[in-house]
Amino acid sequence: MKIKTYIPLILLALTSSLGFAQQTPASAQKEAMTITGATAHIGDGTVMENTTLVFENGKITALGGPDTPTKGTVINAEGKHIYPGFITPCSSLGLVEVDAVRASDDQDELGDMIPHVRSLIAYNAESKVIESMRPNGVLLGQISPKGGRISGTSSVVQFDAWNWEDAAVKTDDGIHLNWPSTFRRGRWWEGEARGLQPNKDYTKDVGEIEVFVQNSAAYNKGTTNEKNPVFDAMKGVFSGSQRMFVYANGEKEMIDAVTNLKNWGIKNVVIVGGYNALKITDFLKAQNVPILVNLPHDLPSLDDDDYDLPYKLPKLLTDAGLLVGIQNIDAANFQARNLPFYAGQVAGQGLDKEKALALISSNTAKILGIDDQYGTLAIGKSATLFISEGDALDMRTNKLSHAFIDGRMLSLETHQTELWKRYMGKYNGK
Repeated sequence: MKIKTYIPLILLALTSSLGFAQQTPASAQKEAMTITGATAHIGDGTVMENTTLVFENGKITALGGPDTPTKGTVINAEGKHIYPGFITPCSSLGLVEVDAVRASDDQDELGDMIPHVRSLIAYNAESKVIESMRPNGVLLGQISPKGGRISGTSSVVQFDAWNWEDAAVKTDDGIHLNWPSTFRRGRWWEGEARGLQPNKDYTKDVGEIEVFVQNSAAYNKGTTNEKNPVFDAMKGVFSGSQRMFVYANGEKEMIDAVTNLKNWGIKNVVIVGGYNALKITDFLKAQNVPILVNLPHDLPSLDDDDYDLPYKLPKLLTDAGLLVGIQNIDAANFQARNLPFYAGQVAGQGLDKEKALALISSNTAKILGIDDQYGTLAIGKSATLFISEGDALDMRTNKLSHAFIDGRMLSLETHQTELWKRYMGKYNGK
């Protein structure tokens, strides 16, 4: 009996200790700041040498050459580089602490069609994983639900906050839909052959989505005193204020998803994944559909694919004229910190370095609908940016000296840097 009593207490203590970060969120900007002498990577393809950048009250107020008047505290960044804060989309950061502890996993709720489930209110702003993003320049993210057919509603947050209310940058920005696949793996336990085979239920699965979407549309067009939170949560995708993020990789799946959803009255569709999007670029351009491709550090899905297809896919889609961003839904949460190096990998495949930067800054901001304030360095926009000693897309030179979110100077210390210093001192004999 004593053992049974103590085990829950031990688990509670473990999850509590893992649920709190080391750093206190920065206070609001109190005085003007000026950064001088740096090379500014604007995020839209533009590069400015020997830049002077001024920000106050959380907004950029001046951006120009060395003759630009300075104001307030001056940071000499000669020989360094300024970048807009990087953005990781379709992430479950802050929703999972310990995979093996169900109580700390809020990314997948019960139910199949649950657009009313808001991932934002489960977001743990004090997660230790969150603080480990900042030293690589990843300062914002779209926190997205997983599982089911319609997983729920995502929100965009910044990575230095006391709680989810403080973190929110754009609440309920989109709904996430897992489109059915035309192929599935055989259910050997039911006597089916192993390996991929046609999904006989594909038409039925699509039909279930159609019924749900059309019922939602009818509810939102009608007038009733009875509140239906499930159908009501779909209102934004019909009005265009929210985006429908559709997870699909096959040609037929993407064509069916875009065509059907738009016919059903959903205005803004974003493809997430898009492994075979290169084969239907004309269709996607005509439909004005952007793509959040999977991370390029991956293997090809099919035996007859080019061995380096995942590495070069973002470049090929960009060259085809699509609006492209990078996400890492299939990777562990902590790998979101490698976002700048994914973009660097694409630059290594021949994409212009500044266009590669846009994959994780301005392009992603446009896709998420936050480009009025984030994603580029511009007068009037949020001072969410960082200073790197070298090229931020290269893991050898991505070394941040300063980082700011809405003008607030962040601590770049994390539990990992503290452990590094501790054990470097030990093994150096200090």
